[in-house]
Amino acid sequence: MLKTRFTELFGIEHPIVQGGMQWVGRAELVAAVANAGALGFVTALTQPTPDDLRKEIARCQEMTDKPFGVNLTILPALKPPPYAEYRQAIVESGIKIVETAGYNPEEHIAEFKKYGVKVIHKCTAVRHAVKAQKIGADAISIDGFECAGHPGEDDIPGLILIPAAADKVSIPMIASGGFGDARGLVAALALGADGINMGTRFMCTAESPIHQRVKEQIVANDERATDLIFRTLRNTSRVARNAVSQEVVAIERKGGATIDDLRHLVAGQRGKVVYEQGDPEFGIWSAGMVQGLIHDIPTCAELVSRIVSEAEAIIAQRLGAMRVG
Repeated sequence: MLKTRFTELFGIEHPIVQGGMQWVGRAELVAAVANAGALGFVTALTQPTPDDLRKEIARCQEMTDKPFGVNLTILPALKPPPYAEYRQAIVESGIKIVETAGYNPEEHIAEFKKYGVKVIHKCTAVRHAVKAQKIGADAISIDGFECAGHPGEDDIPGLILIPAAADKVSIPMIASGGFGDARGLVAALALGADGINMGTRFMCTAESPIHQRVKEQIVANDERATDLIFRTLRNTSRVARNAVSQEVVAIERKGGATIDDLRHLVAGQRGKVVYEQGDPEFGIWSAGMVQGLIHDIPTCAELVSRIVSEAEAIIAQRLGAMRVG
């Protein structure tokens, strides 16, 4: 059993987290992660309305009595979602752990704190981690350049970002971006983290609510099979490489591209269709460089158990054997 400050604070067995993922963070996956002793997050904005979120939380509560949380991502938008209503749905459902991500979460952290909710803020830079601690976050998820989704604009990989953040924050911290096996967990702990967050790896599990063909594509892909899009818009996103992502990259390389030039290619509904119908070439979908380390589609219980047992073996045997004297 690997105990860390993170497992103690959040009441979980293993220092492994399944963060919020659009279209993926649904009850069946989250409950399976929780039942495996890790910490899973229902993705709030995957649900069309706050009432739908209430129903999804209730569905998850029917499948597990272990701790789980809800991800609330704050996005730039001309017409933002009704965040206060989503927040109220989370609180009224009895959720005590929230992962925030995206823009400044100060307002949300303050409101969640009124109800005894612990907040993990996901960030991509040391300065953002320091700010999150200052405004009351209970823990940090530090997201390196290797990650799926939004790695920020600094392009700092985990090997540097994790210890740099650990030097500056005192609250528990989990490492995100590029993690998918026991070696990554041990490395993260050595770099100063208190656990790991896995997105793409949990997408490729038996309980993940995406099409089997997409899971098989993740297994087939290697570490080179991603593209960085929206670089010229200063809103970089790492996605699985396919014909659509390559077209986006080509348009950006010509210069002067606007979101209107790309909208027909990057619409979120196209990514939803990828996951639901299993055509990896239909639209943009998130996946990280860790695809190169994913070789099977286990259950969440099998995956978590394997990572923990192999991590314990690495610490006790491989690293222990290196001791002198």
